[in-house]
Parts: sequence; structure tokens; C-alpha cells
Amino acid sequence: MTKYTDQGKKDTRSGYGDGMTELGRTNPNVVALCADLVGSLKIQTFIDENPERFFQVGIAEANMMGIAAGLTIGAKIPFTGTFANFSTGRVYDQIRQSIAYSDKNVKICASHAGITLGEDGATHQILEDIGLMKMLPGMTVINPCDFNQTKAATLAIAEHHGPVYLRFGRPKVANFTPVDQKFEIGKALHLTEGTDVTIIATGHLVWESLIAAEALENQGISAEVINIHTIKPLDEEAIIKSVKKTGCVVSAEEHNYLGGLGESVARTLASHHPTPQEFIATQDTFGESGTPEQLMEKYGLNNKAIEAAVLKVMKRK
Repeated sequence: MTKYTDQGKKDTRSGYGDGMTELGRTNPNVVALCADLVGSLKIQTFIDENPERFFQVGIAEANMMGIAAGLTIGAKIPFTGTFANFSTGRVYDQIRQSIAYSDKNVKICASHAGITLGEDGATHQILEDIGLMKMLPGMTVINPCDFNQTKAATLAIAEHHGPVYLRFGRPKVANFTPVDQKFEIGKALHLTEGTDVTIIATGHLVWESLIAAEALENQGISAEVINIHTIKPLDEEAIIKSVKKTGCVVSAEEHNYLGGLGESVARTLASHHPTPQEFIATQDTFGESGTPEQLMEKYGLNNKAIEAAVLKVMKRK
């Protein structure tokens, strides 16, 4: 099995910040908007270098989405920034009506997603945002796994025409993908080849899946790990090809099992190749306060839970 090395833990939101810094230097049409969370979004360097291309809208997220939609009419490429909860749930009407419906070239960049937001608790830990965004016609939904991939995704979406939801997180996590990677929207990445089970993961659960795959290898189980950084459009071909080989699948995500990656995988397989599947995700619940590690453990979103799900689903082959 291919071994991946943690190059040093970094937060994915800093990957976004670094990506914005580079875009500020290379793409004059990129502008940034923020809802009073500059520090959390790590975009201070972009602001310092491009003050005329930054708009601080304050705690007025709905207004931010409207301004962003308007800026596209002047050929600007607006990147909005706030917590994932406020990037989606608070402003769903504005995104639907002003951005998605009219196919505006707005990049909705959402930090502090999922349960690993931690101590801020349930009111801030959105676990339904992927579902909200993927149901909007024409919306691209991206959930990268580490710092390097988040930076690469930030650069890539500037070149993509159309609305994008880019989701990333607060905690420092393993940084293991290549520094110089080319990010291809809608293209799954095979991290390990396997024959006994397919593990399809996104975001923070990709690294946990690799840890689980190594533990399974020690038990004589060959796991294929696929990094789905783009949830919409979904790389259905890669998923179907893998499960035809392995015969069972575990999906893993830091999101509600209703409406997330696992549901998209299940729909794909139901339509093309019905396959036993287990879901690593939150089970239709809100979160709570705690450290990211405590919450991942309690809600079954770590390598141990993935390993157990693999053993369970293999019995259903």
C-alpha cells in the first residue's frame, strides 16, 4: 500500500489564505469579501497587498452575497468569506436567488465547517451545508482534505466559471498531499489501490481513512482509498470502477449522512451498480462543545470508526 507522510499539521483555512495571497498577485480580477472574520479566514496578506480589492461588509452575510453577485457583472471574481454556517444556512435565499439561479461567478468560501469547529458548539457546527449547496443547480461543491489541497483548490476555482462552494476547516490536521499538485475539479484521486473494500472519503476524513487502511492491511484486508475532493460534480466513473473490483464501500465525511457525500455515492451505486455500503457521518444530529478530537471520537468520525465499518460491510458482500 502507498504510504503517505504528514508533512506537518496545518489548518485548511490557512491553505485558503495562502491561495488568496497568490491570487492577489496573479489575478487582478479576484476580489475578496469578508463578514468580520478576516483573522479566521487568514486573508490579511491579501488585504495588505490589495486594499482596493477587499470589501469588509461586517456581520451582514446576506448583504455580502448580494454585493458579490453584483461584482460579477463588472467581470470581477468575488470570493466571499465567513464561517460555513453563515456562508450557507444564514444566506441560502440570497445564494439561491442572486447567485445560483443566474449562474453568477461567485466563490463562496466557507471556513470552520463541520464538527471540528470544536468548542464553539452546535450553533456554529454546520453539518448540513454540503447537502444545501449540492442541491442548487449549477453549484460546484468542493471539500479538500488538507492545507496543500485547499490552496490548490482556491487557485483552481478562480479559473472555473460559475458558482462554487469551497468548504474547509479550523483545526490543524495532517498535511500530506503534494505541494505542487494540480487540482482538477470533479476528478477523484486514488490514494491507495485495494481489492477488498473501497473507502470513499472527503475533507478531514481522508487522512483518517489512510490510517484505517494501514491498520486493515495489518489484518490482511486490502483497502482502496479514494479522495473525493469534489462532491459535485461527482466522479461517478471512478466510484463505479472501484466498487466493481472490491464489492463493498464505506463512505466517510464530516457531515450529516443525510444529504452528504455518502448519499451521493449511494445514489450513484443504486443507479449503476448496487453495492453494500456503510456510512461514516453524523447520524442526523446536531453537534456540541468539545475539542475536535473528543467530538470526532464521540460521533464516530475517525479511523477507528472507519475500520469498524469496513469489517461490518465486508460481511455483507
